Amino acid sequence: MKKVLLFVIPFLIAVPAITALAYFLSNSSGKGALQVTSTPKSQVYLDGKSIGETPFCKCELPDMIKSGEYTIRLAPKEGGYSPFEEKIKIAKSVLTAVDRTFGKGAASHGSIITLTPMEDKKTAQILILSSPDKADLFLNSSLKGITPLLLKDVTPSDHTLKLTKSGYNEKIVRIRTVLGYKLEALISLGITDEIKSTASPSATPTLQKQKVIILQTPTGFLRVRESPSLDSQEIGRVNPEEAYELISETQGWLEIKLEDGRTGFISSQYARKE
Repeated sequence: MKKVLLFVIPFLIAVPAITALAYFLSNSSGKGALQVTSTPKSQVYLDGKSIGETPFCKCELPDMIKSGEYTIRLAPKEGGYSPFEEKIKIAKSVLTAVDRTFGKGAASHGSIITLTPMEDKKTAQILILSSPDKADLFLNSSLKGITPLLLKDVTPSDHTLKLTKSGYNEKIVRIRTVLGYKLEALISLGITDEIKSTASPSATPTLQKQKVIILQTPTGFLRVRESPSLDSQEIGRVNPEEAYELISETQGWLEIKLEDGRTGFISSQYARKE
């Protein structure tokens, strides 16, 4: 038997809070836990298979999930919102926590949080990625920089992450860091009403000859969407180091021309203009 660290998010009341609990599980389990919360209640699919509805947590050994990479999909049961889909990783003996608050268009926001064991067991780290990127990151009310950002030598304790960006609603997530682990947080910001009404039609034209180089991503690919919104339909995928013609750009998004002649939007966080 060994000590296994899991993370649990209390079902949403106001602000998601991450707390650490210790369990004793079998060395041979090879499984991790998954907890999903959403507003409104949503059906949850893992690699296309329905596994329940929010809020739920597969945190007990018999129900835990085999470690690996999966595609999670949340389909809201009311409100007419578009489903949310993303790649996640389930790690052995660690919980991956997914939270999503649905809104119209790009007003949705949420987070995906997990732990990754480190070789150095005497330190703790926090890696924060945001969509869109270049958001101001505050740790316990102290400005630390802009996303994406890796914070090293973080005190193992309770912390509050706050992300702010002009045109987007403030996002707050409470976490707890643990020695020997890197906490990875992918946080999506919801667009404000002011920018939401103009984001799509006011895309700024750019020179057609300008190119976009796709950068490395956590999933190994980058989704191409029909419009500049995380809730927009996926129309394709592009890979790191590939180059595409830049058509236009808007805050947090780049419109590119695909090989088949179609155009779509990618997150500017994982692309470089040339």
